Amino acid sequence: MATPCRLRLLLVLLAAVAVAASHPAHEFCAAAGGGGGGAGGCGGGGDGTRILIKGGTVVNAHRAEEADVYIEDGVVVAVRPNIPVGDDNVRVIDATGKYVMPGGIDPHTHLEMEFMGTVTIDDFYSGHAAALAGGTTMHIDFVIPVNGNLTAGLESYKHKAEKAAMDYGFHMAITKWNDEVSREMEVMVKEHGINSFKFFMAYKGSLMVTDDLLLQGLQKCKSLGALAMVHAENGDAVAEGQQRMIDLGITGPEGHALSRPPVLEGEATSRAIRLAKFVNTPLYVVHVMSTDAMEEIAKAKREGQRVIGEPVVSGLVLDDSWLWDPDFATASKYVMSPPIREAGHNKALQAALSSGILQLVGTDHCTFNSTQKAFGSDDFRKIPNGVNGIEERMHIIWDSMVETGKITVTDYVRVTSTECAKIFNIYPRKGAILKGSDADIIILNPKRSFAMGTRTHHSRSDTNVYEGRKGKGMVEVTISRGRVVWEDGNLNAVPGAGRYVRTPPFGYFFDGLDKSDAVYRASLRAPVRRGEAAAA
Repeated sequence: MATPCRLRLLLVLLAAVAVAASHPAHEFCAAAGGGGGGAGGCGGGGDGTRILIKGGTVVNAHRAEEADVYIEDGVVVAVRPNIPVGDDNVRVIDATGKYVMPGGIDPHTHLEMEFMGTVTIDDFYSGHAAALAGGTTMHIDFVIPVNGNLTAGLESYKHKAEKAAMDYGFHMAITKWNDEVSREMEVMVKEHGINSFKFFMAYKGSLMVTDDLLLQGLQKCKSLGALAMVHAENGDAVAEGQQRMIDLGITGPEGHALSRPPVLEGEATSRAIRLAKFVNTPLYVVHVMSTDAMEEIAKAKREGQRVIGEPVVSGLVLDDSWLWDPDFATASKYVMSPPIREAGHNKALQAALSSGILQLVGTDHCTFNSTQKAFGSDDFRKIPNGVNGIEERMHIIWDSMVETGKITVTDYVRVTSTECAKIFNIYPRKGAILKGSDADIIILNPKRSFAMGTRTHHSRSDTNVYEGRKGKGMVEVTISRGRVVWEDGNLNAVPGAGRYVRTPPFGYFFDGLDKSDAVYRASLRAPVRRGEAAAA
């Protein structure tokens, strides 16, 4: 005769089967355009392990509640209090006194990217290992075209991502414009699940686009329901500023910041916002690093324009004082673009994040080791631009924003996970702990402390811009699609386990644009038929 405990377990398993039969995960997956390549296919993709997380506070962007979480085959099956236990085949994780939250989604990374004559040191395995150890379970990387060709660029990145250890998506950069690029953009959206395109307003002579190209790109993005993204710096003025510093004999890392001051970021941000307004399409401004740029975004949002502002961890918590360090190896590791700004900008950006002016936090993880940084030992223009952050982001945001009372725990989930999932149209499959969501989950202990640096990080780089940083709030467990991949300092990142996540077009930022276009057309009161009026 079955014991009461076994009867309760049977009821739980029957309920799980009923939920799985309703295919909620597959419904989310279909809404997000399918799973696409990688291991496991669409929806779930776990190894069959059943996990019950008990006793924690489950935090979503909309609320926090005391509840258990039951996971089966990589999918969240149930979220409710007091789910019974009893089967030896269900792994139970005690989360008493801890927060159970969606894994982080990093919207801005550059893994294995060819740039400035070298390649970023972290690839789709080491970067993913670092991410998982830090509580990030998905990221969206930027595909760089090959000689302007989008298809060739995508094929290259698909090959790079074969060793992926966690889920990932792609943005696509646009570096030139012609009819073929326009056609390829449509293919990227409709056939490959890429719903965002990045335009560099900086890096003159390589990645930079002109205003006429940007305008055509904005119009194409709008027609495809794809989000236009900009790296906002005035590339012409930056080139002039760089030469000015060289002429003054300033060749060290401090010359990098001096050559591209905040006013150039503010100008480009303002220009991109106004061009997007002219086209009437949403705009996403990546790595907002200055008060100048942030205030342009705030102004546009006050006027009702659809602009997304993304600060990155380095801009939120660091200042540019390190660039004046007398040791070149120390100073050069802080070189990134736009530059880390002088003290005061970081606090303003934190305030903008807490008030909703800026919506989500990325990293711009773009790592180069000290040997690569030394390429510019006699000319700051040759220092590869980029810093780390994919492993550190979740801990730093908790310590600097939640522990200080600047944001709530639900805000934390929003800015590190949910908002990204919504913007790129993969919510609630990602960015939530809801019935049917992918089981990308972290367990954070708010009482534990962390320490950061090259001796403990999982990046391949021998530098870390957060060296020696300490704080409160430790990710003790990371679960990636139902697999425990980080627990008590032990990492189990498996090459090839990651899955490509398609991001479908026409996310919520496009809702109602057709109506505002119609209002605009109706307001023109044109053309005026002057010949007929004169004849009358």
